[in-house]
Amino acid sequence: MEFIKPGTHIDFIGRRKIAYAFSLLMIVATIALLVWRGGPNYGVDFSGGLLIQVKLDQKRTPAEIKTALEPLGLQDSVVQEFGEEAELEYLIRVRKMDLDLSGLSEKVQSALEAQFGTPADIRRVEMVGPKVGEDLRQKALFALFYTILIIAIYISGRFELKWLMSGVMAVTLIFIVYVASILGVSVTWLIILALLVSLGMCWFLNLKYALGAIIALIHDVAITIGAFALTDREISLAIIAAILTIAGYSLNDTIIVFDRIRENLRRFKRRPLGETINTSINETLSRTILTSSTTLVVVVALFVLGGGVIHDFAFALLVGIGVGTYSSIFVASPVLLLWEGRARGKTKGAQVQSK
Repeated sequence: MEFIKPGTHIDFIGRRKIAYAFSLLMIVATIALLVWRGGPNYGVDFSGGLLIQVKLDQKRTPAEIKTALEPLGLQDSVVQEFGEEAELEYLIRVRKMDLDLSGLSEKVQSALEAQFGTPADIRRVEMVGPKVGEDLRQKALFALFYTILIIAIYISGRFELKWLMSGVMAVTLIFIVYVASILGVSVTWLIILALLVSLGMCWFLNLKYALGAIIALIHDVAITIGAFALTDREISLAIIAAILTIAGYSLNDTIIVFDRIRENLRRFKRRPLGETINTSINETLSRTILTSSTTLVVVVALFVLGGGVIHDFAFALLVGIGVGTYSSIFVASPVLLLWEGRARGKTKGAQVQSK
């Protein structure tokens, strides 16, 4: 099915600088938001603590709910609305670890009913210890990192037939991660260090397709996390699953474009690289729009009708699919143009030396 007519020529590459500026602005905004908020808003899965989901008969403010919990010593809890506004459900997140859990849900229910004079329904109570939360957080970060590493290895071998170089990069990164962990580097900084080394090695080993894919994936994950920071949503295990899903979706779209670029590079060897990339993006645009739109229809249905339990999961997919489609066109593919400038620089340097 051809949604975009053959011969369509939209100058995506000509607008890449505007796209770069927009992406940079979004990433800087994400970093600023995370710094301002003191890091991501981790859910109980990662931070540890107690999570209580309650349904009330009338709309209440977080301050009113905290006041009702004062007799139980839970006035310092974090209270957030959960799901649709009309559902009147709230999440109460308790950071304390020394609570007596016996009969706690009944005590919370009684305190809310005594304060408001209306029935309160306790939907669920979850408890995660701090050690378990920290361990889950570390494993989630490593899952994201190794996903990106395996993707880089696959793309390097698949598109450039440089399995040996990609293997060298993988072994080097695993060694760096191992040494850094022995030195006591925190997991967050360890992952940042490994990603920077990955980008540097892709550049120096001339793994241009892998570099484009890695930059696009980092871009997608960063902006998705920024959307969560902006809307004050929690990062939980379900959201990590959504982010990994986004990475796979974005990669699939990127590979389609890369494959067409590779084919056209073989067919039109004398054509400028920028023109070849632009032609390839236009030729795959119909497929990109159809795939993204049909996927978004399902995700929007989940977001609107799925209920509070999967609301944040659907929100992550909604943002990630949109950003992933954008990055395949405006981020991953234009990165290949860096090699054209690099080749020109080497040619000029060789000419200067010969003179």
